[in-house]
Amino acid sequence: MQPGTEPGGQNAAELADAIRRARVGDSDAWADLYRQFAPAVFRFCRRAMPSREDAEDATSEVFLKVRGKLDQYDASRPFNAWLYRVAANQCWDLLRRRRVRQDLETGDIETIPLEHPDPGQLERLLAERSAAQVRKGLEQLPNRTRMALTLRYYADMSYDEIAETLGVRRAFVGVLLLRARHQLRRVLEEAVAAQKKSAVGSSA
Repeated sequence: MQPGTEPGGQNAAELADAIRRARVGDSDAWADLYRQFAPAVFRFCRRAMPSREDAEDATSEVFLKVRGKLDQYDASRPFNAWLYRVAANQCWDLLRRRRVRQDLETGDIETIPLEHPDPGQLERLLAERSAAQVRKGLEQLPNRTRMALTLRYYADMSYDEIAETLGVRRAFVGVLLLRARHQLRRVLEEAVAAQKKSAVGSSA
């Protein structure tokens, strides 16, 4: 991506103009913003939420909120980062409102291996898997660990921002990410092993 551009190809000046026009009620400018950013926001919500239907609901509500909050956008920050922040808060609010079970803050910390997984190893595993396989892996994680991983790796949030979004202590964010990396790596490795076993069985 070229410096000064946002996803979709708009440069900073064009994006600022579109936001300015959308703020004063220009429906064409708002439609342009939606077309440019909705696909990325949906992909984020799809990773954060347990089903496609939940992700679709979340995406719709994110853009309803964004349209009403454009006056609150600080132009000194990247618009994309601000949009992900709104999406993250919306996804987490939906999960809490629907009373989906949350793992406790102390949870199963004692079951986490002492050896930290190599982040590079997880990244290689993610690169080798399709987007659908990664989504299926994320769906099997507890809500809070899935959200922490999504916020860190797909929204590039800091530990402080993750802590604020999830309502946990900053020190606990590292525990959540450690747990999430272990769980996701295990799920993906098990899926690979199952595929190999199935391939062997079908060729026998």
